[in-house]
Amino acid sequence: MTILSQIVQDERTARMALSMLVEPDDAVTGRLLGELGALELLRLAEGEDAVPGLSTVDAQLWRAQFQRSDARTLEQNLVGAERADIGTLIPGDKEWPSALDDLGDRRPYVLWTRGTTSFLARPLNDLVTITGARASTSYGEHVAGQLASDLASAERVIVAGGAYGIEGAAHRAALASGGDTIAVMANGVDRPYPAGHRELLERVADLGLLVSEVPPAAVPTRHRFIARARLMAALSATTVVVEAGVRSGSMTVARRAHELGRAVGAVPGPVTSATSNGPHELLELKIARIVSHSEQIIGVRQAERPTPVGERRAYEHTRTATSRSDQRVL
Repeated sequence: MTILSQIVQDERTARMALSMLVEPDDAVTGRLLGELGALELLRLAEGEDAVPGLSTVDAQLWRAQFQRSDARTLEQNLVGAERADIGTLIPGDKEWPSALDDLGDRRPYVLWTRGTTSFLARPLNDLVTITGARASTSYGEHVAGQLASDLASAERVIVAGGAYGIEGAAHRAALASGGDTIAVMANGVDRPYPAGHRELLERVADLGLLVSEVPPAAVPTRHRFIARARLMAALSATTVVVEAGVRSGSMTVARRAHELGRAVGAVPGPVTSATSNGPHELLELKIARIVSHSEQIIGVRQAERPTPVGERRAYEHTRTATSRSDQRVL
C-alpha cells in the first residue's frame, strides 16, 4: 500500500496527493477532510482504524481508492506538479474562493491553477458564468459574445468551461474586450481540452485563469464533467444559459446554481431550434429569468442575492434527486 505519510509534509501537499488519488466530488472524502484535515485523513486511509461514519465494508471500499498508486509514482507526480509552474490553492489561502465553501462536503480538495488567481478573490457578484451548447447556432454565439463583451467591459469576470460553441464565444469576447475570464476545466490545466481550443485556452492562461480540481495530466471523463458543473455554478453570483439541450451539461450547471441559491438567467431562442429547449425549460420551471442583454443580468443579480453558506443542506438533498438525470449530460 502507498505509504502516504512518508510522502506528504503538510496540508497543501496532502491535498495535492488526495486529488491524485480520489475522484472529485466525493462526499465521504469531503466530510472526512472537513473533520480531520488532509494529513490525518491520509493517515486514516493507510491504517486499519475505524472510519467515522462508515461500516467496515464501506471503509474497505473507501480505502481501496488509495491503493491505486504506488508511493514512487505518487511522489514523482507531486514533484512534477511543483516543477511545472502550476499553482495550487487550498482553503485558508488568501485567494481561495470562499464561494466554493457553499458546496459543503463537496468542496474541492484543492484547486490547480494557471494564470491570475486574484480573479478568484473578487467578490462573488463580480463573477458571471456563461454556458451553453457546444453545437451552437450563429445566433447563440452572437448573443453569448455580446453578453460577455458587455459584462467584461463592466468589469465582470466571465466564467465558462472552455468548450466549443457558447463557452468558447464567451471566452473570446471577454478577451477581445480586454476583460477578465476564467476557464474551469474537467482535466489538468496543463493539457488544454478540447484540442481545437488549445490556442484559446493558452490565451486564457496568459491573460486570465485556468482552474481545475483534478491534477496535472488528468484527462476529462464523464464524472469529471459532471463534477465540474458544481464549480461553475458556485463560483459566480449568476449563471446564464445561452442555448442548451434539455439533458445537457449546461442544464446541470443551471440546476446546481439554483440549488445553491445563485441567480440563473436564460436566453430565449426560436421555438424551432432544439438548442432553445433547455433555456425555455428553465424559464417554464421558473428556475431562470429571461436574459437578452447585460443590464438584465445585472438586474437578476441585484434581485436575487446569492444566499450564504446556509444552502448546503438543500444542495445535498436536491443533488441526490437530480443525479440520475445528470448521468446523460454529455
